Amino acid sequence: GFLGKEYMVKSSFGHVRDLSKNQLGVDIEKGFMPIYEISADKKTLLKDLQKLSQGAEVVWLATDEDREGEAISWHLAESLKLEEKKYKRIVFHEITKSAITKAIENPRKIDIDLVNAQQARRVLDRLVGFELSPLLWKKVKPSLSAGRVQSVAVRLIVEREKEIQGFKESGSYKISGIFIAMHNGQPMAVKAELPQRFEKKTDALAFLEKCKNAIFTVDSIETKPSRKSPAPPFTTSTLQQEASRKLGFSVARTMMVAQRLYESGKITYMRTDSVNLSDTALEMSKQEIIASFGNEYVKTRVFTTKTKGAQEAHEAIRPTYMNAHNISGDESEKRLYELIWKRTIASQMADALLEKTNVLINVSNAREKFLATGEVLKFDGFLKVYLESSDDEDDETQEAILPPMKKGQELAMEEVTAVERFTKHLPRYTEASLVKKLEELGIGRPSTYAPTISTIQKREYVVKENRDGEVREYDYIRLHKGSIKESRKSETIGAEKNKLFPTDLGVVVNSFLTEYFQDIMDYNFTASVEKEFDEIAQGLKEWSSVIKEFYYPFHKQVENTEKKAEKFSGERLLGKDPVSGRNVYSKIGRFGPMIQIGDADESDKPVFASMRKDQGIETIRLEEALDLFKLPRVVGTFEDKEMVASAGRFGPYIRHDAKFYSLAKGDDPMTIDQQRAIEVILDKRDKDAKKLIKEFAEDASVKILNGRWGPYIAAGKDNYKIPKGVEPSGMSFADVKSIIAQSGGEGGKKSGSKGKKSTSVASASAKKTTKPAKSTAAKKTSAKKETKNTSGTLKKK
Repeated sequence: GFLGKEYMVKSSFGHVRDLSKNQLGVDIEKGFMPIYEISADKKTLLKDLQKLSQGAEVVWLATDEDREGEAISWHLAESLKLEEKKYKRIVFHEITKSAITKAIENPRKIDIDLVNAQQARRVLDRLVGFELSPLLWKKVKPSLSAGRVQSVAVRLIVEREKEIQGFKESGSYKISGIFIAMHNGQPMAVKAELPQRFEKKTDALAFLEKCKNAIFTVDSIETKPSRKSPAPPFTTSTLQQEASRKLGFSVARTMMVAQRLYESGKITYMRTDSVNLSDTALEMSKQEIIASFGNEYVKTRVFTTKTKGAQEAHEAIRPTYMNAHNISGDESEKRLYELIWKRTIASQMADALLEKTNVLINVSNAREKFLATGEVLKFDGFLKVYLESSDDEDDETQEAILPPMKKGQELAMEEVTAVERFTKHLPRYTEASLVKKLEELGIGRPSTYAPTISTIQKREYVVKENRDGEVREYDYIRLHKGSIKESRKSETIGAEKNKLFPTDLGVVVNSFLTEYFQDIMDYNFTASVEKEFDEIAQGLKEWSSVIKEFYYPFHKQVENTEKKAEKFSGERLLGKDPVSGRNVYSKIGRFGPMIQIGDADESDKPVFASMRKDQGIETIRLEEALDLFKLPRVVGTFEDKEMVASAGRFGPYIRHDAKFYSLAKGDDPMTIDQQRAIEVILDKRDKDAKKLIKEFAEDASVKILNGRWGPYIAAGKDNYKIPKGVEPSGMSFADVKSIIAQSGGEGGKKSGSKGKKSTSVASASAKKTTKPAKSTAAKKTSAKKETKNTSGTLKKK
């Protein structure tokens, strides 16, 4: 390695201890003292590290230089019982020889303020989860959980959805024209628009009538220079946003790939809110730009971070070596690295110089004027390398290049169109735009964005999905060759890709929490807690006093809510059942969203029906709700057995001979007929026949099937890979049982199952302990001959 043979490098693979899982894990009476215990999967590892540290001259704790990393170092030092003179804490932002050598030359002690900031977050989040979750079980639905930051993130998505559902669109008419300007005897098209729109169709038609006989002349030409400047280098959140927009990566995937790039020494540390670049990085960038593009492309820039609580001592995310344009690795690593390299290099390049031209076109018999805009790139500057994306880019905003024109020049009119356009609601959040919003509100930090977004999806409060749009018609009016023609055209609107939608469960839990826990759900309050964590990290506040200030009012609110709040189901009155005259409600029940006819206090018991997956308790209409009670319905018979149409949480289906057949998109269980139902059954049988390679009389639950990745063994709910070179159709039952046994028995290794992911974070506790954080440390450690724990320990042997 970089340090020579007297150093041994070992990893803790992240946290080695955490708050006790079998209880609250916090002693409230003793000043919120955390009760730590060694993580079950780290006990053997810690024994090994302890042996190595005992035989080492020095243990170097080399974990990441953020709060999480500092906490891992402290936990390691505590768990390994390291005396202060035995360990040294080192930090580096990149895994290079010079960075590690410099770190070894400049060791320090563990920063207990950083440890306490991490500890405060962990303790506070445990207290909130431990008290809120049981309350949700009692008042909303069993097995629910709530978190401090996650609940606020869900609120953002729920509120955006409510805005969208309540949005009323309005239409107007956009007027565009294509004119012909002669240049060197050649006709050249000039596209222009009216800056204002007409609200009424009659006004748009009247304007087109005027254009029939109008003369169009150039009224004015304004040309002015313009420049574009590059975006700063990446922070964690801007990398997540741009990787989503340009590469289609989820937030979790971006962080996983960035972690690999960092660990392999290709980029600097990937959890940062700084846009700062080191002097070395600035010089490397300058030399690379001169070598690749020339002196005129260089402009050294020092960016300052605007995010509150950001630490300028940290660097932005950048390549370790600026002369490495490309790297080896898998496709995801190559693409993300290229994005980081381009963004970093571009940030140190000259502005792009443009010339913007605005041409006003006079209409002889109208007061309105057309505007044509054009843009000419005079010097590409940083655009030679990189252009930042935006969340909702509009192709219509791209500037054209205009032909040369003169004031007073007459233009021929090719066509003028009036197109009906509609106002748009705010876009739904993507993972990346949600991160951006959280950052704007000051909620969360670089290390929390990805886990927050993963958690709200895992808890099924939010789903990320694609949704088809709807077809809408609009007016299209065209003036061409002296004649006006009206027509109706259609377009697809509202199609969504990888957008975040609240589930019914998310809506109901959000309603409950916002009603009874206004502080917890308040954006400013949540951001103020983050600021207090920052103040603890800076040594300005004592961590337990911050917890105390938060906890007691919160605990009192939990107790009051437990006493006063009724069972909460998000119940919504839809109207009355015309047959029985009883009330009809949509609500969350024990098994999910449902419709209820009747009230509990009536002599006749209420009746219930499950809602379909594509229906929501906030949006379902009375007619749709009543239709659910018409199911199941008998469609007809096939092979002497009834076919029954129905609908469940996973969509509509046909039940036939104790088997279920999902209906295709466009099939309605209320209207499907016998012939179509038979087609659905036969289609499924045909697909299953193509999928099935072999069945076994010895056990009907064991089959050899054709899957997306090739043949595999299906045994009950488990899948098993078939070894290469084995012909699936020739396998016996004994062969199959042997493969299952070799894969770990009946519950053995599943095909495609993933191993447990190791992280470079660690929690530390050899025994259960109630000690508050002391000034000890360990994330990555070393010892002389030193052993280095890559999640954080070096030891000198």
